[in-house]
Amino acid sequence: MRFEGKDRYKQKMGRNWFVLLLIVLLSISGCADTSQTESGDDEQGNGVAKSGKEAQEKADPVIEIGYELFRDAEEAGRMEDLEMFRSIVNQFGNHGYAAVDGRNQIDMAEPEQVISFCGKVDAKEEGKLTILKINDLEGVLDGIVKYDLKTKDGQVEATTSYYKYKDQDMEKVSTAGFHADRWEYTEDGYLMFSGSYFSEQLYVLTMSEASEYAAFRVLPLDETCRELNRQYILPAGYERNNLFLVDWNENDFGTLDFYDLYDLFYPRVNGGQIPYGMDDNLGVGAVYRIPEDEFENVIQRYINIDSGTLQSKTVFYPEDGTYEYKPRGFYEVEYPEYPYPEVVQYTENSDGTITLTVNVVFPYAGISKVYAHEVVVRPLEGGGVQYVSNRIIPSEENQEGTWHKPRLTPEQWEEMYGGME
Repeated sequence: MRFEGKDRYKQKMGRNWFVLLLIVLLSISGCADTSQTESGDDEQGNGVAKSGKEAQEKADPVIEIGYELFRDAEEAGRMEDLEMFRSIVNQFGNHGYAAVDGRNQIDMAEPEQVISFCGKVDAKEEGKLTILKINDLEGVLDGIVKYDLKTKDGQVEATTSYYKYKDQDMEKVSTAGFHADRWEYTEDGYLMFSGSYFSEQLYVLTMSEASEYAAFRVLPLDETCRELNRQYILPAGYERNNLFLVDWNENDFGTLDFYDLYDLFYPRVNGGQIPYGMDDNLGVGAVYRIPEDEFENVIQRYINIDSGTLQSKTVFYPEDGTYEYKPRGFYEVEYPEYPYPEVVQYTENSDGTITLTVNVVFPYAGISKVYAHEVVVRPLEGGGVQYVSNRIIPSEENQEGTWHKPRLTPEQWEEMYGGME
């Protein structure tokens, strides 16, 4: 069951572009980052966030259980350990909770509860469900988000509580209630829902309500698929590059953007951030010339391409052996919400390569498969990898990658910056 069409997010993206850009520039966390919601308490789900400490429960089982699990992880020095995340998820499952990690990297505990609740929504029966999401902050255990869901007559009301672990203490820091105006249990085994509530802090900045987006993989996924995803696909992802957005192979690189790939691979090759940044004046377009060896060493570490072909796909100056490089500027900022990849199938080929079938999961849009694509990778000795090809799997259900902003063409760059260097 779903309450709303998939293409709503395209209209919302255009409507809220300025608002979200303002939030990014002010270094305010995006509304989808639920770990940063203001303190509040709203057990009635009336869509208003209030003071959370006023109603702090004296014996909250989430706090009691979570505190011990997080403390043990911290004392063991395993706050970034995936297996510790898995242990915490499973131990909450042993206490009767449906639980999952915040990045959907671990099979959900007690998924039958979620499937049963979704069935009640479809049947317009009454039901209740609690889902716990084990949150992380840049890969480090951070806290817990509890979703208390109620359904009646096919409608779903949600109360979301946020628990923060800090200084060996677990505390409920905020609560907010909202109506799930978008709800779907997808064919791919995802529960996706969203809604809005009033947040005074966000309203002051944006004159709009805060939004909540939830996406939980309910059905289990093959662990080898998960590991291949973490090893080869997740590190590249879909942010500021088109590696997995267009068709290409080693015989025809198509419209692959090698400058975006340079940005993507540079930190991995050189162990630091790329030194060629935007001009301090946003109205000025910065232009650099990168030595041939430096540029090619980054690209050829991950893409099997000869120097001549790479030079033909970029701007190269043979007189001094340099590549022209223009960093992404103000006019090439992407929408600050991205999908993530999920490998759902793999095939080991006779030539040593691996073919991966990947779904593009976009929580912000409420879509568990924007499209599927087939990636061939070539594992290298020492844990390295070369990307061999990408192919978008044709389907009438495919959506556009509207989060992606291509770099300016030479003509657009001249128009925007007037050729200033």
